[in-house]
Amino acid sequence: MDFITGEIFYVDKPLGWSSFDVVKRLRGAMLRRMGLKKMKVGHAGTLDPLATGVMIVTTGRATKRIETLQAGVKEYVATIGLGATTPSYDLETEIDARFPTGHITRDLVLEALTRFTGRIEQVPPAFSACKIDGRRAYKMARKGHEVELKPKVLVIDTIELLEFSPESITVRVVCSKGTYIRALARDIGEALASGGHLTALRRTRVGDISIDRCLSVEQAVEMIDNATVTYPDNFVNT
Repeated sequence: MDFITGEIFYVDKPLGWSSFDVVKRLRGAMLRRMGLKKMKVGHAGTLDPLATGVMIVTTGRATKRIETLQAGVKEYVATIGLGATTPSYDLETEIDARFPTGHITRDLVLEALTRFTGRIEQVPPAFSACKIDGRRAYKMARKGHEVELKPKVLVIDTIELLEFSPESITVRVVCSKGTYIRALARDIGEALASGGHLTALRRTRVGDISIDRCLSVEQAVEMIDNATVTYPDNFVNT
């Protein structure tokens, strides 16, 4: 493997890990294998710690391909808790309000989901990496500052209802880059005249890369540890 010229790893990000945690683990394995002190390793498309699934990790000169790699259509399986909201729109923060769910039926959910397909506008979550005057929104939100973000245009190709109860639904979402599934959970909850927040999220596809092609972190590290390492002709270890 030529980590300097560039390799691409498809990893199934574990629950509770940040995207940086995955990059750090793989970079550490590469540095040990190559006897280096530093090298470029990046990732295409951040996943929150509470999400799992497809994560693309690039090394060396392949990091220049990140924009192209993360531009592909993404597929998620998301579970949305109904009848309650949280400031982060997921389980990162505590429930701040509760709402009735007795009126929610399967047909009502199916009708509501049709409102979120096609080209739509979505306001990103305050707890996100979006920038306001050069500052990350989530840093401001965690300090209790009011965060106002402008709507962004995105495309949702498909929303399929997989599981239903008045208190929780599971959906499959196929969408464009930049879609916040947490914000979609918020908006679906509002469309149902009830609160909604994300309780589980798994990214099952990025572009042509599906979850069944991904390695666990441990498998990726084992591959690196056992790799036959090659170097570009002009490589100098400094």
